[in-house]
Formats: sequence, structure tokens, C-alpha cells
Amino acid sequence: MITVSNLSLRFGKRILFEDVNLKFTQGNCYGIIGANGAGKSTFLKILSGDVDPSTGSVSFSPGERMAVLSQDHYAFDEYSVIETVMMGHKELYGIMKEKDAIYAKEDFSDADGERAGELENLFAEMDGWSAENNAATLLSNLGIAEDVHYKLVKELDGNQKVRVLLAQALFGNPDILLLDEPTNDLDIETIAWLENFLADYDAIVLVVSHDRHFLDAVCTHVVDIDFSRMTIYTGNYSFWYESSQLALKQRTDQNKKMEDKVKELQEFIRRFSANASKSKQATSRKKALEKINLDEIKPSNRKYPAIMFNTMAREAGDQILQIQNLGKKANGEVLFDKVNLMVNKGDKIAVLSQNSLATTAFYEVLSGRDKEYTGEFKWGITISIADIPMDNTAFFENKNENLVDWLRDYSDTDKDEQFVRGFLGKMLFSGDEVLKKCSVLSGGEKMRCMFSRMMLQQANLLLLDEPTNHLDLESITALNNGLNDFKGTVLFTSRDHELTQTVANRIIELTPDGIIDKLMSYDEYILSDQVKQQREEMYA
Repeated sequence: MITVSNLSLRFGKRILFEDVNLKFTQGNCYGIIGANGAGKSTFLKILSGDVDPSTGSVSFSPGERMAVLSQDHYAFDEYSVIETVMMGHKELYGIMKEKDAIYAKEDFSDADGERAGELENLFAEMDGWSAENNAATLLSNLGIAEDVHYKLVKELDGNQKVRVLLAQALFGNPDILLLDEPTNDLDIETIAWLENFLADYDAIVLVVSHDRHFLDAVCTHVVDIDFSRMTIYTGNYSFWYESSQLALKQRTDQNKKMEDKVKELQEFIRRFSANASKSKQATSRKKALEKINLDEIKPSNRKYPAIMFNTMAREAGDQILQIQNLGKKANGEVLFDKVNLMVNKGDKIAVLSQNSLATTAFYEVLSGRDKEYTGEFKWGITISIADIPMDNTAFFENKNENLVDWLRDYSDTDKDEQFVRGFLGKMLFSGDEVLKKCSVLSGGEKMRCMFSRMMLQQANLLLLDEPTNHLDLESITALNNGLNDFKGTVLFTSRDHELTQTVANRIIELTPDGIIDKLMSYDEYILSDQVKQQREEMYA
């Protein structure tokens, strides 16, 4: 168990959290949520001992071992992959190294023999003889091929390093597991494996993630950081979000009788309990939801941006986009080829590829920024396009103007300051914040500016390349809702499982040998045996 007592953290006059008192118990997975800058990652660092709190303390049940997902991708560059994973169990790794050092001595003494015997016993008790095999199994499950296991970590690319560090955190089944954005750079199959692993993991897990599908799949509780306080709620992220929205609606409904409100809440909990019975955490989560205190459900103080694309300057005709034999190479590598595609009015297409460079190159070609390609494509004459590229640096670099002037440049109809401020206000830029200089914006603020620009354009077709990058959960949820409500056509790529599943009605996968084109949902696509066979053939 982890006990947090009277915890506070302040940076000068800024208070991240104050008087936090929480208990985390075995067998539960806690999703830490909060707006950007609320202190989610910092809280994990306090628990791990990397950051000291201003006041208060953290205590652990005796004998419990903690593991932390390392954020330093270069710390283990000089070690082999397999050794890096085994370093995750510090005590076992220490025994291994001491044992090896004793056996390497030329003047092996009786005292060395006694110590070696003690270490061998401890090594056996910790299942040390299976350590290397267990580490190899973890690596394989996380998509690291066997021929990589004995390479140095510095020889790996960034995606592989992330997986090795994740294997290191999971190695040896720690009693307490702290994971900060564990799904970053993982593919669909690996995320699914990690979801199943954590859903069945009988320990204490605390996780920070912007992946709502992942939080829903693994979390039994949510820890909400809001207004310098932390509150634990039973249920996953969707339960927290929908219950807080329901509570907000009920609070504003002054005319509704109390008994009707209670009945509505009970029905809401009953529905989530039924859904929980389908998950891997079925029994424990269902029992927890049935015991929930109705008074625990409170409106969230979180602010959601208003990302809305429901105003289009003109209606699109029937001719949207036709692509014939489109291909693209980069540095001699075929990113995609033989792309033949007819986009229909109202399509919401998720564009996938095993190579993220391919999807980005695809959008760069369609947007007109990249002229080096083979084949051809033709937009319908009624189509107006708004896009968000993967890299938005060109929109902000070398610009010293404030946000009002920056956004005004993209308005073709009304350049009035109040009109422009209205679009910024929808993205939560209020008061003097709209006078910020472009040069000082954070990644999340730049993305919100890009959405303001996109809404101002009133386009009937949207191109979105990883639009959830740098966004907090509130902005991702708002974007998800905005795309669901949009009546036009969308082509998008996103690592956010929930957004892709709920928005896309058509899936297209780019390969070096053509495309896979399916009129189905994302979940149907990744679970389809027919698609799996087709992918194997096209990537062979």
C-alpha cells in the first residue's frame, strides 16, 4: 500500500497541490488525470523519490518493490538490451553483479566462497536462473526481436528504446509500478498486449496517459488533479468523464426533483456496471461500481475548448477527391505506391501505415506542400481544405506577433479584433492571453491556435496528421466530439485509439505495394483476420 499524507508541492507562489491525503491499494490501477501543467508527472516523481515535496510524506508497506518507467532514453546506451531489462530489478541485478565479480577473482578466498553461497541462495529465491529467459520473453512481447536482445541499447532507434525501458519497468513483477505515458511510440498490437498485462496485474499501478482507450482498458480508479487538490474516483476514465458531465448537468437543472436525480445517477452507474462485466477486470470493477457513493460524483472544474467545425462556407459537391497511382519515395525508400482511391462525400477516413513517415508524406502531397511524387490526384472544384500538419513549426517560427494578429492573417472575411478574439476564446485563450507572442507558445498552445485557424477557415474537408499531439485529455475529448459532429469529409491519422474508433467510418492503410481500403470501424479493422492476411501479403 502507498499512503500519501498531507502532501503539498509549491514552486514559489505557484501551488501544484496542497494537503493531499490518499491511499493506493494492491490490485488496483490508478489513472492520474489533470490539465497540462497540473502536476501529474511530478506527482509520480514524488512517489519515486526523484522530487521532494514541500510538505507531507509518502510511505510504503514494508518489503514492497517499486519500478518506474524511465524517461531517460540515453541512460543505458552502453549496456546490452537484455541486461538493461534485468536492471529493472535492482536487488536481483546487484546480486548478479556481485556474484560475477567474486567468481572473476583470481585469489578466491574462503570468505568469498561463503559470500558466493549466500548470494546463490538469494539468487535462487528470486528466481534468478529464469531472469534472462523472462527478460527475453518480455522483450519479445513488446515487439523487440531476438536478434536485438544482445545489442547495445545505443544501437536501437527511439521506438525500440521506449519498448526496452518499458520491459525494464515490468521486469520481475514489481509490487508498485509507476508509468508515465507508457503507450508513446507503441504500435496497436503492443498497446493491446500491455493493456491485457496491466488488466491482469495484481499490484499497485499508477499511470499517466493521454490515451483514453488505454485508461479505460486498465484503470480501476481515476485520480483527478484539479484546483490544487487530488481526488480518487472509482471507475475508468470514461466513467469519470461522463459522470462529471452528468453531475454538471444536474447541478444546473434546478427544477429537477432530487429523487429523479438520484434515479438518473443510479441508472447511469447500472449501465456502466453492465459494460464493465465485459472487461477483463469484470468482477472487481463491477463490485466497485456497485458500491459507489452517489455523493462522490461531482462536476469537474476542468475547462474544455470548443472545437467545432459545423460551419462550412459552402456545401461540398459530389466530387471530393480522386487519386490515381500516387506514389512517394524518400531517400530511396518507397513510402507508399499504387494508391488508387476515390473519396466520397461525408467519408471520415483514418489513414494508417506501419511507417509514420508514409502518412505524413501522404498529407504533405495532398496539401500541396510536397510536389515530388508520382501519379496524380484531383480535388473537386467545390472543395475547400483546412489542415493541421504533423509539424506546425512553419506557422510560428520567426513570428513575433501576438495571437490576435497571427489569427487575423487567416481570416478572409472579418478581421475585426473581437471576431478573431472569439475564435481564440473558444480555445481557452482569454483576456490578456490573446496578446501572447507566438514565440513563447507551448506545444499545446500552438495546437489550440491551429484549431482556431482551422475553424476560422470554415472548410468542408479536413486533413489532420496526428492532431492529438501535445493536447491534454480535455482538448482530445473536445476534438473527438468536434470531428464526430462535423458534416463534411475528413482524412486523419491519429494514435488515439478512441478518436480513431469513434470518428472513422472507413480505414485506409498505405503500404509500399498499394493500399488496403475497408469500409469498417477501426476495431473491426484491427481484429479482422482477412485484413491481417492482406497486411502480411502487402508488407512481405
